[in-house]
Amino acid sequence: ITQWGLPAVSGPAAWDITQGDSSTVIAIVDTGVDSAHPDLAAKMVGEYSLTGKVKDGFGHGTHCAGIAAAVTNNSTGVAGVCPNCKILSVKVLDDNGSGYMSDVADGVTYAADHGASVISLSLGGSGHSETLRAALDYAVNHNALPVCAMGNSSTTSALEPAYWGSCLSVVAADSNGNKASFSTYGIRADVAAPGVGVLSTLPTYSSYLSTHGYKTNYDALSGT
Repeated sequence: ITQWGLPAVSGPAAWDITQGDSSTVIAIVDTGVDSAHPDLAAKMVGEYSLTGKVKDGFGHGTHCAGIAAAVTNNSTGVAGVCPNCKILSVKVLDDNGSGYMSDVADGVTYAADHGASVISLSLGGSGHSETLRAALDYAVNHNALPVCAMGNSSTTSALEPAYWGSCLSVVAADSNGNKASFSTYGIRADVAAPGVGVLSTLPTYSSYLSTHGYKTNYDALSGT
């Protein structure tokens, strides 16, 4: 599997202008990040957990971190969209990928208070939490942009946090530029991005994903 998403979003052309800056921190508010991964270790600026441990026992957060900012041009693994950006891991979901919206809200606030410019929220729930909405507003007011998954239900019912206006809400597209068949869509959506067969980093150790058919180190996942 190639990293088809990078040319699809004109990544190489963008890199001729800028490859990002080390002062730009992308917070991965997710299941944690494998901070010892050879494509991520040099990019980490911190780890924080609301679940009791920082280790990514699921694998999803590590995958998102690699898409955002894996070390690039190191002859290893994959390239990140923002080669010079840094990663802050904020673990809000447990090793089964589950959690509480109150923890997600606290994670968003933590990221905003600790220098994040972008907050990746590749997660969602069906409720409409005023606590989470307030946290997203807080992030925007502190110059951090929440980027949120619309959901994978093939409906027009956006999950939260994508439901809220303070998110940049993302639909998944396939390699032909069409909406992915599974992707949630509709009036709450702001942009579409590659979301089918996206190759990125996965934990170097056994995780939930590696015990459910995915490889360690690197593999492709799909979703918004």
